[in-house]
Amino acid sequence: MRTFDENHNALIPGSIQGLMPGSIPGSIPAGSRHSAAPAVRVIAVTSGKGGVGKTSVSANLGVALSMSGKRVLLMDADLGLANVDVMLGLQPIYNLFHVLAGERTLEDVMLEGPAGMRVIPASSGLKGMAELSHLEHVGLIRAFSELRTPPDVLLVDTAAGISDSVVTFSKAAHEVLVVVCDEPSSITDAYALIKLLSREHGVFRFRIVANMVRSSQEGSELFRKLTRVTDRFLDTSLDYAGAIPFDEYLRKAVQKQRAVVDAYPRSRAALAFGKLAQKTRQWPAPQAARGSIEFFIEQLVTHNEARTVAFP
Repeated sequence: MRTFDENHNALIPGSIQGLMPGSIPGSIPAGSRHSAAPAVRVIAVTSGKGGVGKTSVSANLGVALSMSGKRVLLMDADLGLANVDVMLGLQPIYNLFHVLAGERTLEDVMLEGPAGMRVIPASSGLKGMAELSHLEHVGLIRAFSELRTPPDVLLVDTAAGISDSVVTFSKAAHEVLVVVCDEPSSITDAYALIKLLSREHGVFRFRIVANMVRSSQEGSELFRKLTRVTDRFLDTSLDYAGAIPFDEYLRKAVQKQRAVVDAYPRSRAALAFGKLAQKTRQWPAPQAARGSIEFFIEQLVTHNEARTVAFP
């Protein structure tokens, strides 16, 4: 594990040992679970381009799923420029910086958000947190397997761009939800992210949500614009997850530091997030480990072994 200077401004290379399963203070030793629990659905919410409302989608989707009865955990994976806590009006004392430093466990830093959704906040303004090594990202992913009470759904709100953290967290998720808006740069950056993940990292299925659209037709056309390019140049499968309308109530909710599904549940945006949540619940549940780094991979292995015994 890397250590930090006294001002928390820079990371000093060190050992990743402190982030490996069973080594985080207060965690459950690896291999101590034997029963097959339902697999956790992990959704990485990403975009390529910043400023398209990705974090708003993550937060509101999470709250909508919580309202439907799911146990939801939202991880702010923009490790150096976190803003989920700000968007939801939360005031964290500890965050992922303290987990990486070995000072706190994941459970220690969790906050309770709207509708009972749990939130893992990250730090903001710490350059070192945005420059973690690949091994440190992997160690953080593995630490989730040690949660004493796993959620039904883990939402991973990635950073913008195509950094190692974005790629690693997206690859480790079971679903990749790409947020796009009707701007040339948003479509171009979303395509670049999909291209990178598919050609170099073996991720071939993507869910697309059109954000801040004026009509459902505009959302469908935006999806067609993206698929025309991916169908021509990439070997990928894109699924249209739906559209979130441009809504003045969403802006008002942001000003109040609340989720629009909580503050204005009858607004057009809130209803659209409710439909998106319903659709995500219909996506196939993960059945088995894929042989790469994944969130809750131990659960997937145990789940697959239980299925093998039940259906030889």
